[in-house]
Amino acid sequence: MKEYKLESLIYYSKLTRDKEHILKASSKDIQEKLDEYSKDGWRLVSTDVEDFGIGMYFYLYFERDRKY
Repeated sequence: MKEYKLESLIYYSKLTRDKEHILKASSKDIQEKLDEYSKDGWRLVSTDVEDFGIGMYFYLYFERDRKY
């Protein structure tokens, strides 16, 4: 049997000349989350992103075999 987990990350736009600042910040944080969850047996199975004007929501969906 599987168990599932959702990790949500939020990034807000800021005034800067670097138009890729959200991409840079999110890539580092997402990699840290992937490393953290994989150490505990989780596998990334899906992702989703939504923007809402001044920011973005990143959703990471994980699964693993249930531990008994």
